[in-house]
Amino acid sequence: MSTAPIDPYQGVPTTVVYDTFAETATRLTGRYTRLSDTATSDEERDRWWQKVLELRDTKRNVPAHDRAQLIAWIAEWEAELARLSDARG
Repeated sequence: MSTAPIDPYQGVPTTVVYDTFAETATRLTGRYTRLSDTATSDEERDRWWQKVLELRDTKRNVPAHDRAQLIAWIAEWEAELARLSDARG
């Protein structure tokens, strides 16, 4: 995970940042689940499902009040969603 150099949510309550964190995690979980469900091999299916589990664990382990971690994970997960969208062409 990279650290966020600035707070793009200045003036926004941390509870709202947490909601964005949770929503981004949900979107990425959905993408990984779809990739797992449509995988062409057991190995690929397992690889995507492992990402679902890792994301779940990360979401559970980030304290709701740790704004810096929330922002860093939002940025990382949004980049992953963009990468996956770009990979699909």
